[in-house]
Amino acid sequence: MLASLSAVRRSAAALAFVFAVIVATLAAAQGLGAFRNFKHTQTAVTNPQAAAEEGYDGGLRFCRIKFNTSPDGDGAGWFVDYPRADENLSLRISQLTRIPITTVGEGDPVRLVLQLTEEELFQCPWVMMTEPGGADFSPAEAAKLGEYLRKGGFLWADDFWGSHAWQWWSMQMAKALPPDEFPIVDIPLDHPMFHTMFDIKEIPQIPNIGQWESSHTTSERGADSPQAYARGIFDKKGRLMVFMTFDTDFGDAFERETESQDYFQRFSVPAYEIASDVLIYALTH
Repeated sequence: MLASLSAVRRSAAALAFVFAVIVATLAAAQGLGAFRNFKHTQTAVTNPQAAAEEGYDGGLRFCRIKFNTSPDGDGAGWFVDYPRADENLSLRISQLTRIPITTVGEGDPVRLVLQLTEEELFQCPWVMMTEPGGADFSPAEAAKLGEYLRKGGFLWADDFWGSHAWQWWSMQMAKALPPDEFPIVDIPLDHPMFHTMFDIKEIPQIPNIGQWESSHTTSERGADSPQAYARGIFDKKGRLMVFMTFDTDFGDAFERETESQDYFQRFSVPAYEIASDVLIYALTH
């Protein structure tokens, strides 16, 4: 069903051209306001049972993790950027790659919201968490997350800022994957994931759109978040199973893509390039 990695690489030039066309089209649409009133018809297909009832065609579904948030951490909650980021990322991935996306209604991508203790978690080859700096895993949730990752699952954790959020998130991950066996490391830009389709030269620090429009600054925690980091956890065979975009907000680049042409060009474009590489890697490793 999915294209092989070699086929994806062979078609990279053509897809890059398509991406340029999409960028131009979206930029023009922003100027006309064409995307502002887009009707999203999905109202009920947010869980595996509902998706099955609609008729699952084997395509990719955006799987978002729902988690409890602790006041001792630093994060607004699992629902940040939901649901528009999930829908927009799915649509752009279907345009930029050969990955098929499951849709319902008037072509809306299926988006699932799952708790870590649900067995349907294992039906998702990749999952995403936003604002994980406040996540509070129960023992059962941590055990399931660790099992999911060791069995081949892939987690992308995005949009957490500053030293306190990092320390809290590191403690939560340690519940799922013992750090002496599975340490968190910086992912170098020469890692194959960053070159599956697009050649990534840097990890952009993406601010929320409100901060960018008000101050044209990118650090949401001042000196405590000086730059963006790509970090991860590898399994014993060298497969990346956890990808972390720290001190940056990819979710806002997906969610708010149509609200500012400047924000779109500066942040959404590189965010979608990196997301394409990440998802191709996650689905082929």
